[in-house]
Amino acid sequence: MRHKINSIFKMIIIDNGHGRQTPGKCSPDRRLQEWKWTRQAAAMLARRLNENNIASTLLVPGDDDVSLAQRCTMANNIARQHPGSILISLHTNAAGNGSAWHKASGWSVFVHPRASPASRALAAALFAEASAADILGNRATPSCGYLTANLAILRNTICPAVLTENMFHDNAADAAFLLSPSGLNTIVEIHLRAILAFAKHSG
Repeated sequence: MRHKINSIFKMIIIDNGHGRQTPGKCSPDRRLQEWKWTRQAAAMLARRLNENNIASTLLVPGDDDVSLAQRCTMANNIARQHPGSILISLHTNAAGNGSAWHKASGWSVFVHPRASPASRALAAALFAEASAADILGNRATPSCGYLTANLAILRNTICPAVLTENMFHDNAADAAFLLSPSGLNTIVEIHLRAILAFAKHSG
């Protein structure tokens, strides 16, 4: 089913996180590398959004690291060109530096401590979809469904913004899930359904 996007909701800016030069962002066996996984997930999400008539753009289409300051500037330029944009920053989480497996598991979403109501509503929609997919793991989550953190990509961007930590790449079960076609599809569908729900209730 194709959806007509709400008129106030112009562009999804997909920040695919770290680049290939960022150290330690991988599973201990190196099968899952965050920069590769987030680019794959971002590209798949962009395709699914396009199928639903929702405009999107990849903030970093290449593989190399782009500084947070530069990414924020790029996102703000896009948001100024497309009023009504929102930003989703995709990551995989870690309990350590990538050298050993850990027990922390599951999915989470972050907003800035002074986030806008729109950012919080999008985060709540994402949490609802992740909860329905039963991928929260052993993370402690507030009743609102989202965590807060003073992260640059959330703090220094001018549009509603959330950051998702899509399971732990240093948890063996999480890593296996993310590397599976069904796991990748689950994560992408969580984001798609949350965006559609957020757009539906933003009018």
